Amino acid sequence: MSKKLPAAEETVLAEPVVNQLLSKVPQVTIFFWIIKILCTTVGETFADFINFNLGLGLTLTTIIMGIAFFIVLFFQFRATKYVPGIYWTTVVLISVFGTLVTDNLTDGMGVPLELSTAVFSVLLGLTFIFWYLSEKTLSIHSIFTRKREVFYWLTILFTFALGTAVGDLYSEQLGFGYLKTGITVIIIIACVFLAYKSKLDGILAFWVAYILTRPLGASLGDYLSQPKVNGGLGLGTTVTSVIFLVAILAIIILLAVTKIDINSKSEVAEKNQPNGRKKNVLTQTIVVLCIFLVGGIGGYVWRSNNIASQNTSSQATLGGQLTGFIKIENDMLTAVNSNNFSSAKTSADDLEHQWDTSEAKLRKIDGTTWTKIDGTIDVVLAAARSSNPDASKCKVALNNSLSVLNTANKVTANTASSTTLVGQLTNFATIENNMLKAVNSNKFTLAKKNADDLEHQWDTSEPKLRKIDGTTWTKIDGSIDVVLAAVRSSSPDVSKSKSALTDSLSIINSANK
Repeated sequence: MSKKLPAAEETVLAEPVVNQLLSKVPQVTIFFWIIKILCTTVGETFADFINFNLGLGLTLTTIIMGIAFFIVLFFQFRATKYVPGIYWTTVVLISVFGTLVTDNLTDGMGVPLELSTAVFSVLLGLTFIFWYLSEKTLSIHSIFTRKREVFYWLTILFTFALGTAVGDLYSEQLGFGYLKTGITVIIIIACVFLAYKSKLDGILAFWVAYILTRPLGASLGDYLSQPKVNGGLGLGTTVTSVIFLVAILAIIILLAVTKIDINSKSEVAEKNQPNGRKKNVLTQTIVVLCIFLVGGIGGYVWRSNNIASQNTSSQATLGGQLTGFIKIENDMLTAVNSNNFSSAKTSADDLEHQWDTSEAKLRKIDGTTWTKIDGTIDVVLAAARSSNPDASKCKVALNNSLSVLNTANKVTANTASSTTLVGQLTNFATIENNMLKAVNSNKFTLAKKNADDLEHQWDTSEPKLRKIDGTTWTKIDGSIDVVLAAVRSSSPDVSKSKSALTDSLSIINSANK
């Protein structure tokens, strides 16, 4: 007669079977890390391919990839076990979407990378805290309930967004460069691996490495895709994306056939950790956080001081420092007018290289204006590099960018201390006049594009203009909101659009004089 086991022992013995059948994520093997880095690289290059090569723009690219991500995520949640194809497709799309979230905050809304880094760090930290308080574990081997899967994918999204912000902050804004950033990340990951081989908690080591693979993959993607003049290998975003997508597909097929990444480990022991071990893990977590805070903030201060030391007191504004970029864009405009798009694309590579090289210095001088110019240059690059470039779009993008560049290049130190909005609203009046012409010609497609430009430039200029005259800024902001709503309506009304534009122009012109 067999002896009946206590209920607790039955649970322990049954748990591995449940995990094996219902685990929704793969086992962490060398293939996991390889495909993770490949997915991260694709997240960087594929987003650039859609944004620039197809000319869809940052906003539309984000919407498309967001919809695709949530559709695949729906199938991931519906699956009852880990399915390599669905899981890794979700990772690829969340890498693209997470990257675009940060890019939209930075390029579309003018949010400083320092703020994005801080916000995503807090959000990621809170996700970990609530996850642990709810489930008593942060291990990815334990993803076999709906609640844990929600925590898991929310964590993944924040790791990609945070990794993008940190990577861009150091590689671009602080002028560290993609290659140096990538090498630095590799060294840090190697140190984490050595610490793990010693006494560092495995779950803590995993999540630190997972976050760091984002800037590593982005650096690899930029190094392969960027033109040689930019210090890259010049493969381009198309070739790089295809190479890595094929590699990802090959590994997914391998994993699906061999099933070597199927989870079969139990988390029961982890849930019942002795208090001594829990305290040890908590201590390790605090130490690791302190190391990264000291290293990250110290590196930021060091690079910022180096950049500041390169700027003399006479360089308090961007006035006179943008002549080189103006010349390149004028050359591009000449090439476009001659339908010489090959030359225009070559100049676009030169423009991107010189702008990225100068970012650390120029952004430090005037971050608000830099962000505004950066947005117009992105539009220029997308238009010129389109697979089927449109001369009209290229001209509009270049003229708009040149207008912003020329305005900033003429700014003097006195303008920086201006106490009124006089003379600082000309560009917005120009955009709305162009919108009014488009509306009068019933060209609402063009009017909506101008509306996007108006919204972007107005939002980018908000910190500066609102500080000068908050009351007038609020009044103009209200009129612009009415304009955007009228023009972007699913069935735009010519009369309402004209009325909104006329009212807004009246307020802007009055404040500008």
